[in-house]
Amino acid sequence: MARAKRIWIPSRFYHIVTRGNRRDPLFRCHTDFHAFYHILDQLYEKIPFELASYCLMTNHYHLQLRCKEQSISKVMSLINKRYANYYNTRYRLTGHVFEKRYYDKIIETKEGMLEVSRYIHLNPIRAQMIKRPEHYPWSSYHFYKYNKAAPAYLDTHSVLKYYAGVAGVQKRLYCESVEERDRCYMKTVETLNNYY
Repeated sequence: MARAKRIWIPSRFYHIVTRGNRRDPLFRCHTDFHAFYHILDQLYEKIPFELASYCLMTNHYHLQLRCKEQSISKVMSLINKRYANYYNTRYRLTGHVFEKRYYDKIIETKEGMLEVSRYIHLNPIRAQMIKRPEHYPWSSYHFYKYNKAAPAYLDTHSVLKYYAGVAGVQKRLYCESVEERDRCYMKTVETLNNYY
């Protein structure tokens, strides 16, 4: 049976998730994370795209992605093909690096944009890798929390524009919303642990 064709709406962001084959690690060391960033930099020069948020986990990654010039399928094909080539060459492997086609979901509302961004940035906490989102080095949260120069492909304004005030106030309000969501999640986990 043929796969359903993916829908591409150039003005919309998508939540993208890609996993390692058999849930094996995609990123084994710092060099792998930096290689992925290098691929994003190179691809951005060829096909401009925007990331509102991202998080590279050990065996999967999340992107909040929009591309107005080429389909999401084209962008993801190039990212994953280049990274798979790098990964197989570095670790002297052959075969599939990624589990299957990437997951994608179109984001249609302001609430969706904010929810997906918060979800992406809290992923390492839910995986119990860190205690606070700013402690995880491989996500875009640092560019929201601190005044750091972001890579050309990262457009924090796509999320921050939903908050009133100047840029510094918008960043503070966004980070407070992420931290509040984290507190709610941790209370739920604590309640469930106490219950069972």
